[in-house]
Formats: sequence, structure tokens, C-alpha cells
Amino acid sequence: MITIYDIAKRTGYSPTTVSKVFNNYNDVSVKTRGKILDAAKEMGYLPNSHARTLMTKKSWTIGILFNEPSGVGIRHPFFNGVIDSFKKTAEAEGYDLMFISDNIGGKSSSYVEHCRFRSVDGVIVIMADRKDPGLQELLESGIPCFLLDFESSQAGTICSDNINGSFLAVQYLYELGHRQIAHISGGTDTFAGQQRQLGYEMAIDRLKLKRREEYITGGGGFFSVESGYEAMNRLLDLEQPPTAVLAAGDNLALGAVKAIRNRGLQVPEHISVIGFDDIEAAGLVYPGLTTIRQNVQEMGSRAAQMLIHSIETVRAPESVVLPVELVIRDSCRAI
Repeated sequence: MITIYDIAKRTGYSPTTVSKVFNNYNDVSVKTRGKILDAAKEMGYLPNSHARTLMTKKSWTIGILFNEPSGVGIRHPFFNGVIDSFKKTAEAEGYDLMFISDNIGGKSSSYVEHCRFRSVDGVIVIMADRKDPGLQELLESGIPCFLLDFESSQAGTICSDNINGSFLAVQYLYELGHRQIAHISGGTDTFAGQQRQLGYEMAIDRLKLKRREEYITGGGGFFSVESGYEAMNRLLDLEQPPTAVLAAGDNLALGAVKAIRNRGLQVPEHISVIGFDDIEAAGLVYPGLTTIRQNVQEMGSRAAQMLIHSIETVRAPESVVLPVELVIRDSCRAI
């Protein structure tokens, strides 16, 4: 079994310096760190987690609180991509991940109890219910937390520029000649849904278009294909249906396209559709879905970096808003 003493002998550095590298001390130069890590990799060294925990007083474990109400869970491409990117960055820094719930072994408990039972060093909160009292307890517990798509003064947060994304979409449709632009909302119970609807409303007002309440609709599901399908059918039943639709998520947009086709209409010949997220399916369907792209990899990686920084140093909560971009494909046309 390879030990730090073997690596010290191979590299010529002291066992103390080798130990500091594996425990992420910041008083080791980049050059020295690189040589030690290269040697460790060549020799097949695996650090002893128990010894590392005793030395650093840390568990080297990050909790993931994922409480998404639709039941889709991490199967949704957006959440899957964020968690995958977060995982890669956290693991590169030596951290393991585990999911946090309010149930341990069939016994009801709080998130805080679970976190303390597992001795996690910090928690990334993804798609939490803002009405959940357990979340507020967690934020007040002193355990380092970082929130995705959320507003809080008690923890660091990261999100895409949802407002500007919707604005870009409506502006693009306006430039194509559309004046009757509807919005399939993801609902105002979520931060992203609220912000994207706000961006739509701001664009309608700024472009001096008539605001029509019946042009803002959602379904019973949460950012789902079924919800988009139901909402689009309501829009098509209007006396004056829209000529273009901004959906607050790509799954909503795909459901809208299905509803349009089931009415014997075509996209974009009869109705233009824009989504939000740029999931993989957006570029695979026909016609290709014009959408607002979120940088999923950047979001997950930045969230991991910032949470780890808050675990390892004392710092005030920081909020980051990532830029988005309009991806033009074939689901919109000029009129």
C-alpha cells in the first residue's frame, strides 16, 4: 500500500508537504503541488479518508438537497446537467456527494438533523420549495449552504439571467414582425418561473405591445411537456390566438408544439415557438427549437467552487447571475 512517505521519498519533499497537498492547504506552491499529485497518480496512491478527516476536522462530504415537486427529478436534462457539473468540480477538489432528505431509515427528521448525522461540510440546494420550513431551518443552522435558482440573503446563490432571457426571446419575435406574443409560464411559485414571466411582461411593456392577461397561461404540471400541451390548447381556443409563444422551459415548448400539430397546424408556418434552457432535445426535434440557452456546466461548476470556498474560508454570501444567449433554430419565422 502506497503511503505519503513513499511519495515523499519519490519526490524529495517532506511528508508534511505531501500531506498538505492532499489536504488542500494553500501554503504549497502550484509547482510543488503539481509534482506531488503527478507522482501520487503514477504510484496509484489513494488518501485514507479517515486519516484525512481526523487531520482536517472535515468529513469531505457535500450534501445535495434536491426537492423538486414535479416528480421528474434529476431525469430533467437541466437538473441532470447541473448536478453532473457540480459533481465533477467537487470531486476534483476531494469532496464526496450525498443526497439529503428529511427521512433517515424511514424515520422522519429535519434536513439539519440529517446533515449533522452525516457530518456534511456544506449543502448545495437545488430546486427547493421556498415554503418548506425545513429549508429555513437549514439556512439558519450555520451549515454552509449554496442555493441554485433562489433568492436569499442567508446563503450564496447562483442563477441564469432569467429576466433578460425572456426579454431577448420576446424582442426576437418582435423583430420578426410578431405583435401577438403569448407566454406559457412555469408558474410564479418558483424563482425561475417568476423571473421568466417578469422578463416577458417587461418586454411586452417596453415594446409597447398590448398586455393581454389571457396570453399568460400555464398548466397543472411543473415545467413539463404535459403542462405545455394543456397551456397551448388554451391559447389555441382563444378567439384571437397568438402568432408566437415564449415557453418558460423547453419541455413546455415541446408540449406546445405537440398541441399545435394535433390541431392540424404547423410550427413555424402558423405559430412560432421559443423555449428556454436549450436541453439536448431542443436541437434534435423537428423543427429545431429556437430557445434561450443556459450555461449548465458553468452553473454547476461555479456553484461547487463557491460552496467549497465558503466551507474553507469565512466569507459573506455572494450572488452570481450568469448570462444567457438566444439560440436561433427553425421554430420561428417572420410574418
